[in-house]
Amino acid sequence: MGGCSSWARPELLLLLLLLGSAWLRVGSAQPTPPGPTHPPGPQLRVRLAGYPRKHNEGRVEVFYNEEWGTICDDDFTLGNAHVLCRHLGFVAATGWAHSAKYGKGVGRIWLDNVNCAGNEKSIGDCKHRGWGNSDCSHEEDAGVVCKDERIPGFKDSNVIETEQSHVEEVRLRPVVSGGRRQLPVTEGIVEVRYKDSWAQICDQGWDSHNSRVVCGMMGFPAEKKVNRNFYKLASKSQPKQKRREDVGPKKRLFTERQQLNYRLHSVSCTGTEVHLSLCSFEFYRGNSSAACSSGMPAVVSCVPGPLFATGNAHKKKQRQQQQQQGQPRIRLKGGARVGEGRVEVLKSSEWGTICDDRWNLQSASVVCRELGFGSAKEALTGARMGQGTGPIHLNEVQCRGTEKSLWDCPSRNITQEDCKHTEDAAVRCNIPYMGYENLIRLAGGRTEFEGRVEVKRGSKWGTVCSDGWTTKEAMVACRQLGLGYSLHAVTETWYWDASNVTEMVMSGVKCAGHEMSLSHCQHHGASLSCRNTGTRFAAGVICSETASDLLLHAPLVQETAYIEDRPLHMLYCAAEENCLASSARLANWPYGHRRLLRFSSQIHNRGRADFRPKAGRHSWVWHECHRHYHSMDIFTHYDILTPNGTKVAEGHKASFCLEDTECEEDVAKRYECANFGEQGITVGCWDLYRHDIDCQWIDITDVKPGNYILQVVINPNFEVAESDFTNNAMKCNCKYDGHRIWVHSCHIGDALSEEANKRFEQYPGQLNNQIS
Repeated sequence: MGGCSSWARPELLLLLLLLGSAWLRVGSAQPTPPGPTHPPGPQLRVRLAGYPRKHNEGRVEVFYNEEWGTICDDDFTLGNAHVLCRHLGFVAATGWAHSAKYGKGVGRIWLDNVNCAGNEKSIGDCKHRGWGNSDCSHEEDAGVVCKDERIPGFKDSNVIETEQSHVEEVRLRPVVSGGRRQLPVTEGIVEVRYKDSWAQICDQGWDSHNSRVVCGMMGFPAEKKVNRNFYKLASKSQPKQKRREDVGPKKRLFTERQQLNYRLHSVSCTGTEVHLSLCSFEFYRGNSSAACSSGMPAVVSCVPGPLFATGNAHKKKQRQQQQQQGQPRIRLKGGARVGEGRVEVLKSSEWGTICDDRWNLQSASVVCRELGFGSAKEALTGARMGQGTGPIHLNEVQCRGTEKSLWDCPSRNITQEDCKHTEDAAVRCNIPYMGYENLIRLAGGRTEFEGRVEVKRGSKWGTVCSDGWTTKEAMVACRQLGLGYSLHAVTETWYWDASNVTEMVMSGVKCAGHEMSLSHCQHHGASLSCRNTGTRFAAGVICSETASDLLLHAPLVQETAYIEDRPLHMLYCAAEENCLASSARLANWPYGHRRLLRFSSQIHNRGRADFRPKAGRHSWVWHECHRHYHSMDIFTHYDILTPNGTKVAEGHKASFCLEDTECEEDVAKRYECANFGEQGITVGCWDLYRHDIDCQWIDITDVKPGNYILQVVINPNFEVAESDFTNNAMKCNCKYDGHRIWVHSCHIGDALSEEANKRFEQYPGQLNNQIS
């Protein structure tokens, strides 16, 4: 027995080892059974990161236990992607990516073996191995591709690679008397939100790089040196009289004392960060009342941009700098709020866009600071601020964040195959807090986006007179409210009369459309004048997060322009719709003819919302002669101007039929006029008015031979809200010799540099028909 047992023991051990290795192989090949799920609660945050990525695709990162981390691609399914995409505000997922397609993340891998049914509200509600329990490397980081369609009403929070995990809120607390009342606050003690109060930062080791980051967060492009000795008085308790003697009569510190509560120390930034939380720093632990014994609270002083400069001397200095620099070579277009929009750059006297490949917060911040704002809050891709037109000048811009201009950053020359305008880059910049939103409110609306406008004048709230209240004034009101674009300017608000406010406090409001507040527009001041002072006729607005953006395809006008002598007997319908010059009334009808300049118009909607007529179908006007409905009485203006701007001929086009003639690939037509159908122009579609239809002309019968400017303006009366009205006009040079006409140099009104526009307007004219 002893011999047998001694022989069996090693065999038994071998058998156990074999079984164990087989079990290990099977265990590693099979998915690990999901462990207990520990949902992190409703505050779970998700973001997309990595490269190359768009606003609707990227590496998935989740914020758990005060730290960002990734998700392993083991057992990942489309159901998981659906849950994540809906969390991010998209309607669904179209795919997902494995093996770190969008680059390897850093830090923790929070989730592994995730198994969602697809209907969960959060990824934390799905089955998984447990938070932080993973056998993956970052080479297995999962990504998602979301359908580029937002959930209605979802607040967009998908910020590219912005981390605000430990320090989320930062402010400047002014300590100089008078500083509290004056906005923006450009100088003060840096404080961070801690629990339900504010805490200070110890200034030991604090330098200009740190100040630059804080100023950028506060909406300022640059920092300046601050008098540290002056602020030492604020951090020490001294008698009031002594403090006043030391500081002097012009600057006095606030006399109330505040118990200092230090939260951070050893802050070290490079100066390119967009948020203080991205810098290295350390927290004070335990009782921090005795901390920073050899220092004082960090103080910064910032330089405001031109829009926010206070004081005449400061404004004059900045105006002089702008005059020396000439026309800016960069601008933002299509944004509803100040400091946001599609990025456009000036190259070879022509404005163009930037492709969003490799577009990130560092490059976006260079743009923001160059324009006089702070650092970038968001770097937007996928034409999120509408599609531009013309050339795409730059691609793969890669700024370090220290450059003074975007033109100093490395970039790649663009080719036609590289990018389309569906990839136009955009930004949202940090801007200074001005408090304008506290001086306006809406009352009585069904949603937060509509209502009667009430403004605060002094200490009193009141209504605004609706005389002359148009889309431009409504645009400013919506901007001041922080509610996006104006959808409608409402002049009768009796159905919104749900407020105790009955007194009118503002009248004669006339805005250019770019102002930040209604108080910046022209108005009557204290001398109110209004035809109807009752609340029934108070001004109101309906705001929207998106808007259309119409523009004319300029080359088509140039290609199709020609002259036709049309017999009067064929123009009765056109005369009924006022499409002829006034002298036509004196003609010997039906004999004779009218000379018409004809051309085709192709009108594109490059915005983010469909263009719809202001009037509903119930109020469209039927025209028996042409047998169609007009949804807008005047949709376009056609003018012939002399080089000095004098109008010598004009025409107008009613909206015979607003419909989708053609659309871009993957865009479906929505509007068709046949059978009293809905009228409009879908985003990504265009409406074509051919040269051979009635009223698609200018009557030039009375125009003498010479050199002129042909101008076409879409939506000239601003009846329908758009994200950008500056691109609604198109201009061409033309030479008319009395028999023929040559049309050339057609362009959208804001497409050229100031210098090129001057050359266009001062064009000496053609001596022959050879256009070079």
